[in-house]
Amino acid sequence: MFASLFTFLSILHITSRVIADSPAIAKGVTFWSSHLRNLPDPGLEEFVKTAHANNVKACISIGGWTGFLYFSTAVGSAENRTAFVKTMLDFAHTYEIDCIDLDWEYPNRIGCNTINANDTINFILFLEELRAHPTCNNYTLSAAVSLAPFNDAEGNPSTDLSRLGNALDHIVIMNYDVWGPWSDRVGPNTPLFDSCAPPPYQQGSGEWAVEQWTKAGIPLEKIVLGVVELAAYPPFNKTDRPNGDKWDDPAGNDTCGNFNPPGGTFTFRGLILEGYLYEDGLPKIPYRFDVCSKTAYVYNSEKHIEISYDDAMGFGLKGHYISEKGLAGFSVWQAQGDYNDILLDAIHEGAGLK
Repeated sequence: MFASLFTFLSILHITSRVIADSPAIAKGVTFWSSHLRNLPDPGLEEFVKTAHANNVKACISIGGWTGFLYFSTAVGSAENRTAFVKTMLDFAHTYEIDCIDLDWEYPNRIGCNTINANDTINFILFLEELRAHPTCNNYTLSAAVSLAPFNDAEGNPSTDLSRLGNALDHIVIMNYDVWGPWSDRVGPNTPLFDSCAPPPYQQGSGEWAVEQWTKAGIPLEKIVLGVVELAAYPPFNKTDRPNGDKWDDPAGNDTCGNFNPPGGTFTFRGLILEGYLYEDGLPKIPYRFDVCSKTAYVYNSEKHIEISYDDAMGFGLKGHYISEKGLAGFSVWQAQGDYNDILLDAIHEGAGLK
């Protein structure tokens, strides 16, 4: 496993804020941050400098939910692909970046992006051109992906993505937001397993995603499991969504122009600061651990809020699964959501890294 530090970029402009003083950097964990604008920016230089000072790779992640709106166009023609490759590599060279992550979660699928039936093959052609460039050997290439493999031209999950695997050093499966404020029932936000659940609750899990991507041709040793230090409020009433913690997204129009109510999410840190958990991460209010999904819940009976989240036990079990399956490692969204490194320590220990 290698240690890396990530900041997000969109295709059209920077959308990342560099957090350079997190204790997570010293631990050498994958670290995601958000919102920088207008290059050149000294914040990005500080980001790279701080990462390198701690023997951590400095990486850029291009796209994300608010940044892949025009990915389809950027890879949609040979001319655009070549221009995109040049722009990306010039940027990486200028800022001494070590690795490049492409976060286009839904090729040829509904998301905050335009859609083309040839999205997946165009993305693969782009990655192959990027990988074949003479200077690309200097960089680690990865792609952040959803639970199911990318759609083929017919709109179904692809059955052969071996070319994608050959072009990348690894993929990062984002095993979170499986259930959340948009769901019609309470369910685990970050399930490790779901085959043990009743059929209505089998909406995908870490184990299921790893199986689907390996069947599609991605080797286990190229798969990174994405974990999250966020908690989601799965509502009993979707039309009355409460606010999450102070880091929650406010109500308003998203990048796609759609109005959304408050995000209804809490960081693990937020659960502690809001009084749901003690400072050691143990629950202050009614709690249960779901032995099927390996995730935790707390319930505020006064506000009728039940929150799905990962505690130290859940993170430790995810670490054990990563080690047992022989995966490439884990990626955290996002490390500043931790509190006194409770979760990071747990997943390191579970994976046998301590």
